[in-house]
Amino acid sequence: MKMSFSHLISQCSLLWLLLFLLAIVNAVPKSEEYKTYIIHMDHTHRPTSFLTHESWHRSILNSLLSSPVDDDDKELLLYSYSHVMHGFSARLTPSQLAKIEESPAHLATVPGSTGKLMTTYSPKFLGLQQNFGIWPAASYGEDVIVGIIDSGIWPERESFNDEGMSPVPQRWKGECENGTAFSPSYCNRKLIGARSFSKGIRAKGHDISKEEEFDSARDFVGHGSHTASTAAGNYVPGVSHFGYARGTAIGVAPRAHLAIYKVAWLKGKFEAPDVLAGMEQAILDGVDIMSLSLGLSDQIPYFADVIAKGSLSAVEKGIFVVCAAGNDYLYKTISNAAPWITTVGAGTLDRSFHATITLGNGVPIEGTSYFPESVFITDIPLYYNKGNLSKAICNDKALDIKDVSGKVVLCDYSTNITTSQQIVEVQRAGAFAAIFLTDASFSLSAEEYSIPSLILPTASGTLVKEYVTKVRNPKVKDMRFVLTRYGTKPAPQVANYSSKGPNPISPGVLKPDILAPGDDVVAAVAPTRPYIQVSKYNLSSDYQFISGTSMATPHVAGVGALLKAIHPEWSPAAIRSAIMTTAYAEDNTGTVFKSQLLDLESASPLEFGAGHINPNKAMDPGLIYDMGLQDYIEFVCGLGYTKKQMSVILRRTQWRCSNKSIHDLNYPSFMAVLPTKTRYPVTMKFSRVVTNVGNNKAVYRAYLENIPTGLRISVKPRTLTFTRKYQTRSFLVSVELDKEFPGVIHGFLKWVDQDSHIVSSPIVAINF
Repeated sequence: MKMSFSHLISQCSLLWLLLFLLAIVNAVPKSEEYKTYIIHMDHTHRPTSFLTHESWHRSILNSLLSSPVDDDDKELLLYSYSHVMHGFSARLTPSQLAKIEESPAHLATVPGSTGKLMTTYSPKFLGLQQNFGIWPAASYGEDVIVGIIDSGIWPERESFNDEGMSPVPQRWKGECENGTAFSPSYCNRKLIGARSFSKGIRAKGHDISKEEEFDSARDFVGHGSHTASTAAGNYVPGVSHFGYARGTAIGVAPRAHLAIYKVAWLKGKFEAPDVLAGMEQAILDGVDIMSLSLGLSDQIPYFADVIAKGSLSAVEKGIFVVCAAGNDYLYKTISNAAPWITTVGAGTLDRSFHATITLGNGVPIEGTSYFPESVFITDIPLYYNKGNLSKAICNDKALDIKDVSGKVVLCDYSTNITTSQQIVEVQRAGAFAAIFLTDASFSLSAEEYSIPSLILPTASGTLVKEYVTKVRNPKVKDMRFVLTRYGTKPAPQVANYSSKGPNPISPGVLKPDILAPGDDVVAAVAPTRPYIQVSKYNLSSDYQFISGTSMATPHVAGVGALLKAIHPEWSPAAIRSAIMTTAYAEDNTGTVFKSQLLDLESASPLEFGAGHINPNKAMDPGLIYDMGLQDYIEFVCGLGYTKKQMSVILRRTQWRCSNKSIHDLNYPSFMAVLPTKTRYPVTMKFSRVVTNVGNNKAVYRAYLENIPTGLRISVKPRTLTFTRKYQTRSFLVSVELDKEFPGVIHGFLKWVDQDSHIVSSPIVAINF
């Protein structure tokens, strides 16, 4: 019977272990260079013969030496960690590192790096400042409880430390469950609850204990840790992502408490019973905010949608529910579109990551790159086969190893192959580095940069092609990586993957509601899974880039927590209204947001909703469009569901319907849906009620902006006068179209008062 290495270790004595390891390790060659690495270890592999983690770590490192002390008279171990992580930092040669990585106890390796203090940026991009605006006004979200329904948490991350946190609120009813590699002792005043739900996934035949997974609230895949730290991570100085985005990590609501509900398993799979159980427990525990960066694969009626049903129950209890719009790129693909859910799309930041190349003729060119090592490449031959189209575009199996090995390869743009496929081909052929020509700078995700490479726009690529085809022995004089730039224009853009509306289940409600940072968000992750493979090494990092609407969602959850701290009496609809009506829809060039999917053509509210979130404005919106459970009952009444279906979603056997139009749902946006057989001209009317949450006395006047030709809008009355706070006023919007129009058109209604409150709502008309 063959015995595993880990089983062997667990059965042997300390002396036998040391003799075994010494027998298989040779002396370290003097020519090998020492470097600093952080080694993540699975602490469950620690033999019982070692009383502490540090003694185990020292034994591992001593076994790598031919004598107790290395040639530089310095021991290998720098620090042994058992709280912020499980593992150690050490000085190692490549051969020593390779021996450690052969161990079944090894999880991941992170090269040591040096950084300087700067923000990791999305909070700064949102305008959050220490001594101004919503942060100090909200006491950074103090005493608000944010529930994260996701893949769990890695509690040792410094983002979840409780320094400066207020005591656990007395109203809290949750707990931290014991489980695999997770103890209630991991919880503190920041992380106040952690539970897991897996009966649904087990019922599908999965044995969690035999999979690459933790049977507990501990995060295996890293997704939940990222969303939690983005929403409410505590202050952590000196983090970086392989040298990029060096600086301070901090969540949107850093003083809010976190409650974790693990429902996603096995690399992100989840089952509806587990999600619903997690949502129910969060409600029972007493969360104020519920963040779900997950969604169902199909757009199904709300009575069959567990997230729609669970979130309506949460909203009824006063919980602000935030969900991801989805990452399905196209129109009519949006998820989580029920009107009681705040649905979030993903936008870019004005931060970009670069590499520079200097050609042999001295011409410098800059491109996009996420290659994670700070390498400096000099005097490398440059390869480009102009005479062979297949080789020029780096087609699959086209490159010859003897032609490109050890060279920098230039890959031309082609519609027949993706950049992701090109980098695989270039790496297969043994190239040292690569240059890809495409105008889509986002065509490679950060984790795909497995060799030194950069993306150049086709205009810059022309200079490279001219040089490589005219010079007898073209070369790259130098290439530099790990460069970060701020102020990139245009920004924000709508991320290409962000799902777009309308939602077929209820197209009369504009979705998404809001845009938030979702591209290249840096936050805490679990160290169990490598982030990227460079050469033969799997690299991991405590803080990593992740992109998706699932990353945009916790930003809005964090802002919701800040607003809840300032306005504890506000309903979930009031919080969403404040976020939507204070959003902005112009980028840093002063024009309407661009869409990455449409090659930077202008986007529409079907992609960005009311606009990009603006937290400092949201805390003082002036007016809000408020709603309660009866408003949502009226909405569901209009969907044509049977009595049984209504009962399923409303969780009651009796309700009242007054046959209101969907146009009368008191939503902070206006959506005119015109079927293909509509007879023109046509007029649609929308009634709304706004509540004054600003000064006692205020006069608001209606302004219409960016109204396109063919769309006529009238507002009655055009002036709203308030004499006290919380007073309500009604108005009617009429949307008239003379003739059929192409696709989607939109404008904005803005109510403006004497105190510079601007209450903005998109008005959208679509052919559906």
